Amino acid sequence: MEYSPPPLFKQGASARAKVVFFSLIAIALLVADARMRSLSVIRQVVGSALYPLQMAALAPRDAFNRAGDYFTSLTSLQQENRNLTRNLSVNAQLLQESQQLYAENAQLRKLLGASERLQAKSLMSEILYDARDAFTRKIVLDRGSQNGVTLGQPVIDDIGVVGQVTRVYPFTSEVTLLTDKDQAISVQVVRNGLRSVAYGRGQSGVLDLKFLATNADIQKGDTLVTSGIDGVFPAGLAVAKVVQVESKSNDAFAHIVCQPSAGVDRNRQLLILLVEEKAPRVEPEEPKDKKDKNGKRRSESAREAGADNAAAAPAKPPETRGAAR
Repeated sequence: MEYSPPPLFKQGASARAKVVFFSLIAIALLVADARMRSLSVIRQVVGSALYPLQMAALAPRDAFNRAGDYFTSLTSLQQENRNLTRNLSVNAQLLQESQQLYAENAQLRKLLGASERLQAKSLMSEILYDARDAFTRKIVLDRGSQNGVTLGQPVIDDIGVVGQVTRVYPFTSEVTLLTDKDQAISVQVVRNGLRSVAYGRGQSGVLDLKFLATNADIQKGDTLVTSGIDGVFPAGLAVAKVVQVESKSNDAFAHIVCQPSAGVDRNRQLLILLVEEKAPRVEPEEPKDKKDKNGKRRSESAREAGADNAAAAPAKPPETRGAAR
């Protein structure tokens, strides 16, 4: 029975011989490729055959790199998203402020144009806050007696009358709006010159024309302006527009509702007209006697004539005067 070692322990040529053999083959292939360029096709075929193996070997590395890139990108995107969200909030706030400044600038330009049209001096003011009384229509401005504000002065915007100064402090002043239930203003219809008084209605934000007869010549759409006869508001300032006229035969007066022209609830900047309230003019009493043609009163002419006659007449003797007594 022959005994042969297992295949693992079978030995052929020595390792040194194998190294020398394969080294010679490699040198021969290198020389042949360098001299005859005959191995390029074989190199391409071998490279194509080994490409799938190379990709399979590189797959774990590429997967690891992609995973790292994913998490890195996710972190950077989250950070970028937070920065963009913060910038969006800041830009939104700036946009709102710029819009407010733009609207305020436009309003100031309109007020400047209104002050140039008016002959009276005016003072720019800004609304600080509304009055605390919920049953009144009042606002507080940032101008007071130190700025020349006095009681009764009109307050307007670029369109028309807003209200009237009813309380003055050193640095602030309180303005009662036209729509307040205790406020009234003398108005005139532009179309026909009809004069009346407009009264505020309170929280409803409209005006009423009271005590006008049912047959009064007033129509829906008529424009009301200040008449100027109250001595406070200059004539010609826009006040309101008639929006409703109701005339019933059994009523003594017509029911007329007006919408204020000015932005009593919108604008923040207003103009205070620095006008003094005019006291009623008292005409001097005319003497009962009329003037003569030369412009002198008849009484004066009579006195002068009497003096001339006394000077021209001869003096009476004393006894005559005594007898007269």
